[in-house]
Amino acid sequence: MTSAPIDQLPDAGDDTPPIDDTIEPGKRLIRLPAEKGLSLGDRIANHFTRLTWRTPLHAFRLKGRFPLKLLGVPTDPIPGDTRAGTAIRAGHFLHRGLKQPLGELDFAALAVAPTFADYLHSFAWLRDLAATGARADGAPIAEAMVRNWLTAHGETVSEPAWRADNTGWRILYWAFHAPLILSSSDLIYRSAVLNHLARAARHLDRVADKTRPGIGQLVAWTGIVAASLLMPGGEPRQIFGEAGLRKVLETSFYADGGNIARSPQAQLDAIMALAMLARIYDMRRMEVPPFLQEVLARTVPALLGLVHADGGMGSWQGSGATSAEAIQAIVTASGVRTRPLKQARDWGYQRLVANKVVLLADAAPPPIARVTEAGCASTLAFELSDGADRIIVNCGGAALTGATIPEDLARGLRTTAAHSTLILADSNSTAILASGSLGKGVTEVELDRRETPQGSRLEMSHDGYARRHGLIHRRLLILAPNGRELRGEDQLLPAPRSRRKGDKNFVLRFHLGPALSASLTADKLGALLRINGGPLWQFRTSEGALEVEESLWVDGEGRPHPSEQLVVTGVAPAGGASIGWIFKHIG
Repeated sequence: MTSAPIDQLPDAGDDTPPIDDTIEPGKRLIRLPAEKGLSLGDRIANHFTRLTWRTPLHAFRLKGRFPLKLLGVPTDPIPGDTRAGTAIRAGHFLHRGLKQPLGELDFAALAVAPTFADYLHSFAWLRDLAATGARADGAPIAEAMVRNWLTAHGETVSEPAWRADNTGWRILYWAFHAPLILSSSDLIYRSAVLNHLARAARHLDRVADKTRPGIGQLVAWTGIVAASLLMPGGEPRQIFGEAGLRKVLETSFYADGGNIARSPQAQLDAIMALAMLARIYDMRRMEVPPFLQEVLARTVPALLGLVHADGGMGSWQGSGATSAEAIQAIVTASGVRTRPLKQARDWGYQRLVANKVVLLADAAPPPIARVTEAGCASTLAFELSDGADRIIVNCGGAALTGATIPEDLARGLRTTAAHSTLILADSNSTAILASGSLGKGVTEVELDRRETPQGSRLEMSHDGYARRHGLIHRRLLILAPNGRELRGEDQLLPAPRSRRKGDKNFVLRFHLGPALSASLTADKLGALLRINGGPLWQFRTSEGALEVEESLWVDGEGRPHPSEQLVVTGVAPAGGASIGWIFKHIG
């Protein structure tokens, strides 16, 4: 791949070895992210580089030595959303159901949802605009927006405009789409853009290691390394940035490749940021660091482990059902060719496959509160798909607030009741506090997975109700080898050393995919599940009272769709209860 200085911008077989994803039966304990450090030599070198990089003496020594310019323009490996880009050309931003006219945009006082504000401040919309046509048509729009943003935020550091993750993304998007924002002959404007890139990098130098752990911190360090490769004289920052990025990668992902927030959307964002950084190394004709390549090789299989047969994402930990096209674009950009991860102990998701049927299950405690803002009480929930049809889903979308998902609804989407699992005494398996943080609940999940002649067998249990209600929830799932039958059993067992007595109401919820309609059988112990133009499934339960109620399902764009849910209600005495059920393909 060739590179060009900014002053000379142009117009705009799977041979991977099998993955060892087997795990032993046992317990998954909730824990803090691994505090893996660097070697002693790396620690000393990293600390010395940090001190050197941040001293005024170093800045004075470099003053005037290097011209302020971009060393080249990398090619964005991920295509933009042409629908959103066309909307920008038509005069308004479009994001998750919200419209914002360009002529009414005030960057100094944005009155939009937080996720929309991030879309604007990060300049992610440049990718969408670039996907719609020739540079000459989009450049005047992009330059006008950059001028407005610099007027509002160029001199004053404030959030969310200068939040570490938005700043890191802004460095990436401005660099990848420099032809849209730096085609002007106005030298003062061009200088202001380049000066902001340099200032943004210095800002991240100071705040990246103080940023909240998780993907936001990863993006901040990615921005530092990107800036070091994009501007002259960046070698000291590169050493500093790569050391910081390496440490953050070690603490942001589990050994199986899943991120510590257990969020599919965060996994997508991380892979995208690292893939973009890899393209900048390619542009500079430099080797991508082995630690970055190794992380991509682990994170992509973990991501693919959460896709259904149609290639679209499952709905977990606040994420929506991201489309197959969006996922494939990011996976392709990573350059990693691999199989989906079927079993992940720390990442916490299990994947069963039989023909065209895919079952995904949450077999871990929720993430720790300090690494997520949309963590869900979803332990032991599952999703089931048959080819292109979603049979059983979770509502999803708690993190995709926008015009159609207000904050009150988003909070409801985080509850246990918004997931396909058992709810005891109308309470969440893990508490969701008034502040929005996750509280006490599930601390331990037991897991046993086996392959038998009868099919794939997954047995899980959690202790989220043990302290409050004296009961353990155990769920058994058996997927037939031909995929035409899923047998399940939910048990409520007395917790060890528990003295709690009395009956407890329980509810089993199975949220149906948006294309399904359910009709109860005469005995109200079963239901027929019809899919327009698709297969016919049947549900039966051994206990309780079955009803069909309203539900909703959130797609990858944050748009809720009306749907239905099967609801089995009953009472568990102090000695516990057992509810058997079955989903069967009948036509």
